[in-house]
Amino acid sequence: MIAGELYCPADETLVNERLLARRLCHDYNVSTEDQSSEREAILSRLLGTKPANIHIEPLFRCDYGYNIHLGDNFYSNFDLVILDVCEVRIGKNCMMGPRVSICTADHPRDARIRNSGVEFGKAINIGDNVWMGAHVVVNPGITLGNNVVVGAGAVVTKSFGDNVVIGGVPAKILKRV
Repeated sequence: MIAGELYCPADETLVNERLLARRLCHDYNVSTEDQSSEREAILSRLLGTKPANIHIEPLFRCDYGYNIHLGDNFYSNFDLVILDVCEVRIGKNCMMGPRVSICTADHPRDARIRNSGVEFGKAINIGDNVWMGAHVVVNPGITLGNNVVVGAGAVVTKSFGDNVVIGGVPAKILKRV
């Protein structure tokens, strides 16, 4: 799965790992602002890499959690979704607006194979100092460079290098910074 190869999500180990991640996300999402130490403990248990200085507003959802690696000073507004069947690496000083979706999960294009239930994924890499506006969708296999701004509502279907503002559906370069 993590290598991007076809896998069966009904595998008992994967089902149990997703259930654990959902329980941890639930516990995080029902916690209150005054339970910061509990929230820290939950995220430390859930995420692959969690620096001390991050903040994720509830609601937060993910598939496994352990494939998510966050850099220092990460901030996410409400309703972050990360489908992490493959690794998601997010650099330092990154900010996510409300309802950002980062999706490594993908499915075969051939209907016969897709209908068999197998899936695959492609890793996502996001550089340092990236800001994503509200309702951004990042598709599987994307790499975003450093200092990228992604406009609200954008659907990122291809990779972009450093120092650009992107937006639209599909996202394209709006200007260089």
